Amino acid sequence: MNTVAMAPPPTIAPGLDASGPVAADLEEVERILAHVLKNKYPRVAEVVDHIQHYRGKRLRPLLLLLTARACGRVIPAHHVLAAVVEMIHTATLVHDDVLDGARVRRRVATVNAVWGVQTSVLLGDYLFTHAFHLASTLDDARVCRLIGAATDRVCEGELFQVLQRGNLDMSEEEYFDIIDGKTAELTACCCHLGALFSGAPTETVQALIRFGRCVGQAFQIADDLLDLIGEEKATGKSLGTDLEQQKPTLPLIYLLQKGDKQQAARARQILHGSEPRKRDLLRPCLLESGALDYARRRAESLTAEARAQLACLPPSPYRSILEGLTERVVHRNA
Repeated sequence: MNTVAMAPPPTIAPGLDASGPVAADLEEVERILAHVLKNKYPRVAEVVDHIQHYRGKRLRPLLLLLTARACGRVIPAHHVLAAVVEMIHTATLVHDDVLDGARVRRRVATVNAVWGVQTSVLLGDYLFTHAFHLASTLDDARVCRLIGAATDRVCEGELFQVLQRGNLDMSEEEYFDIIDGKTAELTACCCHLGALFSGAPTETVQALIRFGRCVGQAFQIADDLLDLIGEEKATGKSLGTDLEQQKPTLPLIYLLQKGDKQQAARARQILHGSEPRKRDLLRPCLLESGALDYARRRAESLTAEARAQLACLPPSPYRSILEGLTERVVHRNA
């Protein structure tokens, strides 16, 4: 994978809300989501309303809208598209919680913890179908083609990861193929849609697709690090699920392949064992092998590459915030 020399990342001033310059746009996105997801059946509405608790960084709508603004303009289609990508993302979270057996997300019980697996699966499907129906209202063939292709890739990445569970010999290349699909494809699509519907030149659109892909990969590596060493109070979600599900992630792959034989053997013993505290038991091996530092460096390299792609944009507050977001993607505790 190509990387660029890491320049010092730009910073966002403490307390500055990265969404501030597009706050009005985000309000319109929230209005669209509320309207589209309103349901006449009280019990269905109760389940659908529960996912409001899943509201987090709104990273994907934010990327789409900031990209559009940085390219020169936001049109009503951007608001619809931002709602579409957020519904698709939320659907993947609902399904992920089922696959991982997660009980908590955003400091509240997951849908499957409250209503069970069947309801969760159907709710995820409900969100997917509503997203595609909303996309079709724009009456632009490019929308359904691009969002359909991205969603195909997301589902493929998730399926590939599930089928690789327990494969402790998975390669780093295979890991990046998984995260490129399950996470980076949708962030790349957001930047693609933001730039395309702003009328940006082809070269700019392609650079911003690369920007979104790098951001998405870095975001997933940071998520995988949090699953290993994060604090549940800070993240507000169940941690350690990757280990429990035996999903190889970048730090673990590095430990098993680059750590000394004793560290790798100890890690395999822990992973195959029945001990309930796998995270705690693995931490010394991950630290001593340099696996955690390696994963952080890869994430930082990706964000440096992402920032380099923004050179296609003229200087603006929106470009500056996109630059700052690359740092926040990696250096976070939630």
